[in-house]
Amino acid sequence: MKNIGITALGMYVPERVVRNEDFEGRMGIEPGWIEARTGMRERRFSAPQEFASDLGVKAVQDMLARDPQALDGVDQVIYATCTPDAIFPSTAALVAGQVGLTGAGAFDLSTACSGFVYGLSMARGQVLGGVARKVLVIGGEVLSKAIDQDARDTAILFGDGAGCAVVGEVPDGYGMQDFVLGADSAGGPALSIGHVATQFPNGLPLPAGASMNGREVFKFAVRVLGDSGTEVLEKTGLSNNDVDWLIPHQANVRIIQAAAERFGIPMEKTVVNLAKYGNTSAATVPLALHEAVNDGRVKDGQQLLFVAFGGGLSWAACTMKWWAGAPSLKPAAEAQA
Repeated sequence: MKNIGITALGMYVPERVVRNEDFEGRMGIEPGWIEARTGMRERRFSAPQEFASDLGVKAVQDMLARDPQALDGVDQVIYATCTPDAIFPSTAALVAGQVGLTGAGAFDLSTACSGFVYGLSMARGQVLGGVARKVLVIGGEVLSKAIDQDARDTAILFGDGAGCAVVGEVPDGYGMQDFVLGADSAGGPALSIGHVATQFPNGLPLPAGASMNGREVFKFAVRVLGDSGTEVLEKTGLSNNDVDWLIPHQANVRIIQAAAERFGIPMEKTVVNLAKYGNTSAATVPLALHEAVNDGRVKDGQQLLFVAFGGGLSWAACTMKWWAGAPSLKPAAEAQA
């Protein structure tokens, strides 16, 4: 069987920085409360005319600046997002047309915060099945445009950003090993952003904007992150002691701490960057991976474990042996040397 892994990485976050103080003063929130409860200090907001496709294009451009040949052979584009530019055309197609991939297959994937890991699974399957040679997978969001900025329970949590990866063949011994994907619509009312429908299939109302039951989401997240991560390690034939880095969805530092404790993986081996970016939904995993690769934490041959949860309610986990043989997969200091 072919070995399929990540062959290139890129990322982009908007220029505008929104700090906790910007919410605390306006909403009457006690100073320090947001960071204490979430671990977040700031997040990025996109410009008024900057949308998911724009963020995706800039993430790809960042990748190409490090590796001009990164898109060679790419014949499919997957954009994981819950804030697409439009219902159609797909945001993936809009990005493809701007980065020289016109004619490539392109589609959007909607599993919210689990989307990037879902996208890696889809890409691996397409390459293994011979449908594609390489696949560009993007996770990106402009949640600042979808969230009511006066809603205290959600506005403080979410930010904008995008990360991308090219998925293709890698040398023997490297690449993606196993996946666990799941969803349970019964939990949908706990975390949703409405659009066309006005109610769920069970008759419960579907709010037009973002809606979240924080307590229920917290309990769900800790459970499924632990369960899915444990399951994918067992499928791969690994234990928690084999994991060099846990790279989780960046939703809340308390959720990450609880999940890491459940795995028995110390926080010192867990990548956390939500203090800078907040919850960027489908972008959190690629942003965290890119940062850990860029600063030299993630090294060639290390064992990675990705875990994520999101609206749907959905979850995803992946094991991967990291290959660092391409220019954008090396630490920034090494690449500049």
